[in-house]
Parts: sequence; structure tokens; C-alpha cells
Amino acid sequence: MALNPADGKATLTFSDGTPSLDLPLYKGTIGPDVIDIRALYGKTGKFTYDPGFLSTASCNSTITYIDGDKGELLYRGYPIEQLATKCDYLETCYLLLFGELPNAEQKADFVGRVTKHTMVNEQMQFFLRGFRRDAHPMAVMTGLVGALSAFYPDSMNLNDPWQREVSAIRLIAKMPTLVAMAYKYTIGQPYMYPRNELSYAGNFMRMMFATPCEDYKPNDVLVRAIDRIFILHADHEQNASTSTVRLCASSGTNPFAAIAAGVACLWGPAHGGANEACLNMLYDIQKAGGVAKIGEFISQVKDKNSTVKLMGFGHRVYKNYDPRAKLMRETCHEVLGELGLHDDPLFKLAMSLEKIALEDDYFVSRKLYPNVDYYSGIVQKAIGIPVPLFTAVFALARTVGWIAQLNEMIADPEYKIGRPRQLFVGSRHRDVKPIAQR
Repeated sequence: MALNPADGKATLTFSDGTPSLDLPLYKGTIGPDVIDIRALYGKTGKFTYDPGFLSTASCNSTITYIDGDKGELLYRGYPIEQLATKCDYLETCYLLLFGELPNAEQKADFVGRVTKHTMVNEQMQFFLRGFRRDAHPMAVMTGLVGALSAFYPDSMNLNDPWQREVSAIRLIAKMPTLVAMAYKYTIGQPYMYPRNELSYAGNFMRMMFATPCEDYKPNDVLVRAIDRIFILHADHEQNASTSTVRLCASSGTNPFAAIAAGVACLWGPAHGGANEACLNMLYDIQKAGGVAKIGEFISQVKDKNSTVKLMGFGHRVYKNYDPRAKLMRETCHEVLGELGLHDDPLFKLAMSLEKIALEDDYFVSRKLYPNVDYYSGIVQKAIGIPVPLFTAVFALARTVGWIAQLNEMIADPEYKIGRPRQLFVGSRHRDVKPIAQR
């Protein structure tokens, strides 16, 4: 989307004798104003310095807006609370991809297109066999998603809108199948083919838990829980993996390779691996003595000299209660109630830790509220999804957001290949000496 004429200007002055410089100032629909520094280097020979890009807008976007102070998350202007309670995941996918919620006819057409693309090429089974059985699912998923480009050469051109749409449908449709295949491979069970009569979330659960000798009938409460997890993780503005997908696609690579790059980035424990780290933390507390040891654990978290961290609480962007966490908390208690797990030692421990953290002044004053990773991990564990697969489920859900962001970037007339610059602090010019003189 091309920017409108500048809404104002910011004057940059220098203390080293460089003449002052007027820079355009742009106002978004909502959120902070943006100073356009593109002319800075050309006119002053200087770069800006912003490790982690904490104060840098890398693009303009119409997809997702986050207000971390208010605890607000909007997809195309719609509050996440409304989407998670009034829409299903594929409606949300349609919204993110095309900008508006579908009517009944549009939804039926979109669901039909996705459903007809859920199978993957049979050769993918042989590709899977090259991995060790105990490989981490995200290692497998990085390979599988990247390998899709070898099977679908007819939808690889990023500059063709129709091919981008076809690849989007394929990726959204095939991700549940690939995640389920990765899981079945690690436990030595046969892969289960998708069934067209099931919903998106219901189909995923059947492929995960059915076997040739016993079918799996999805429980409506659990299906809604998985569907909500998908909606809440569908997009989250310019996070690390989304920025990775944009940067990768800016080179003109194919959509499957760009999404594979996003999967690889999401694997990191500080990003998509947070809910896995959260469950591992609960396991550690349980091994140490369970609920009786929570007080001791909390004391270690508060100790500045301790290396113990409270996982699943607080967020880089949200300085208030993560709106996704409120929704996931409701779902968490619904699932535990449906499955009769409130007295299960692990889940009892999780709920006790939640209660303490929500009431403890140390955490409340620092706004360290439970985040979506805390509750989604508990829900997935209760449903039967193994902890190492949590991040793969996250990747499944986030695929549509990555694609929407990729499409937006490619359609932007101002987009260029990403090329960050640096502040160089290494050696100046040196001459190479003969090896005998070194």
C-alpha cells in the first residue's frame, strides 16, 4: 500500500555540524506516528541504530493491529474476542487473506477449496522416512514445508497473484496433514488420510488420533478448543517469524520456501517454543514436589541471583493482560472440565500457579500476567497433543498470517528486497602479512 503525502514533518538536528534535515511524518489509522528516514543516509551519510528493531516500522500494513498498553488485538479491524467467539478458523483465514469476512456463499466456496487440497503427494511419505524417528517435529516440519516447492511447481511465482492464491490454499489445507504425519511418524503409527466431511479442526484431530483399527470421533468441546487456538495464533503483526517470511519473500523466492523460513524462525524457544517451555517448567516443578513446591519456585523466580524463569507469563508487546490469554483461559477450564482433569496433578499444579501469579503483587505490579502460551500449552496437553508438537501446531495456525503478510508485501509498490545496514565496530583496513611474519 503506497503511503499518502506526509502528514507533517520531523526536523532532525545534529551536534557534529551536519545540516538539519526535515523528514516526513506519517500518521497511521491508529497507533504511533512514523518518521520516514529513507532519505537519511543519502542526505547525511548516517544510518539509524535500532537493535531488535524495537523502534522501527519495517512496513505499512492493513492486516493486524496490537495495542500492548490496552491489551487489544485486531485482525482487519475486528477484535480478537469477537472473532474467537463468533467465527471459525477458516472464516478468520478468509478475513486475513482477503480483507473482509466471508458471506455464506464465499465461506462455502473457500471451505470447499481448502478441503479439496488437504491431501499431500504420496511421495512425502518417503521423504519423511529420511528423518530419525526421534527428530523434533519442527525439524521435520521445516523440511516438509520447504519440500512442498518440489511438488507444486505450478504455484511458485510470487509475482503472479493467482499462483500466490493457489499456494495459499495449498499451504493452509496441507499444514494439518503435515503436522499429523510428522506426529504419526515419530510414534510409528500409519498416517491417516484427511476426510472431506469433517471440519478443519476436526479433521486435524482425527488425523492425529485415529488409527486404521479404531476411528476417532472428535469431541465438539475439544474441536472448538483447537479451532480457537488456531484463531488466536493466526497472525500477530510484525513478529520475528512474520518478519522472517517477509524478508525471505522480498528476495523473490517461492511461497513454500518463505513459509519454511517462518517455520524455522518460529521454532525458537523465545518465540513459538514458549508454550513448550512452559509445560517443561510445569514438569520440573512437578518433579520437585508439585503444588507444595510452588512457593519455593516463586521465591527463586523473584531472586535476582537465580537463573529460574517463570515461563508463560508476560509478553514482549502486551503490557496489560494478553486478550488472547483471557479467551484461552476460558477454553482451558472448559477442556479440563470436559475431560475431568481438574484434579490431575499436572493441571492442578498449573491452575495453582496461575492463581498465585494473578494475586501476587510482585507479578501484578510488573504486569506479568499469564499469556496465551501458558493456557494453550495446558489445553493441548489435556487434549493429548505431545509437548514437542506444540510449536508445530502454532506453525499450522500462523501459516495464514504469514501468507497474508507476504501477499501484502508483494503487492506494495514500495517494496524492495530487505537489506538492513549496520554499525561497524571491527578492524580498519589491514594488509595481509606473509605467514612467516604473522
